[in-house]
Amino acid sequence: MAEETYRGFGDKALPFLKALGFHQSRDWFNENRDIYLDHLDEPRGLLIDGLARRLAEEKIPLTCSRKTSVFRINRDVRFSKDKRPYNTHVSAVVTRTGAKNDQGLLYVHISPEESFLAAGFYQMEGEELRAFRAAIVERKAEFLEAIRPLQALGFVLDASDCLKKMPRGFEDVADPSTAEILKLKHLTLSRRFGPERLEGTALLDDMVATARAALPFLTFGWRVTDPIRAARDDRDRI
Repeated sequence: MAEETYRGFGDKALPFLKALGFHQSRDWFNENRDIYLDHLDEPRGLLIDGLARRLAEEKIPLTCSRKTSVFRINRDVRFSKDKRPYNTHVSAVVTRTGAKNDQGLLYVHISPEESFLAAGFYQMEGEELRAFRAAIVERKAEFLEAIRPLQALGFVLDASDCLKKMPRGFEDVADPSTAEILKLKHLTLSRRFGPERLEGTALLDDMVATARAALPFLTFGWRVTDPIRAARDDRDRI
């Protein structure tokens, strides 16, 4: 039997997520589970399968799998005041190992309100973030050149979560454009996309193009964060 390939998300994908936002009921979800599986979950799995193959073919050092790379529709409400049981989006990450906790990633987020692709370094440990900021100060031209291919595709640095003041240790940075980058808590770039990209193979092609464009930036960041993670792992083994 021929291997099934990604052909886009189902036409009920976004309407299902929108309705889920209103209902937030396990009974409703179970009654409509087949829509979720057929129009969202399985297409996302096929997208991940197809992307992993394309990345391997192009020898881009990123991968993904259905087992390790996708986020559950069920929310973890154990430590949250918000007890709604379901997310109203579906998402997945692409990293060097396929694991969600690996730094340097691509991210896809699909929802009725806002769908987007992102690339970069999210929720770094404090030591990693300090080192990344120092690398930007020391090699700003190299950093700007590394993010240029993503910017050429319409991606922009995410400034939604940033410090109001300069981070500790960087108070003497005088250049305004550098200062604005150093205030960012996450070093990621993102680009929104419309529902038409969920049809056919458009989103798969977009993600491959994003991976190509992101590689210089990811490589810049890996050179900063890998030694720190390796040293931390060594300390943990002692």
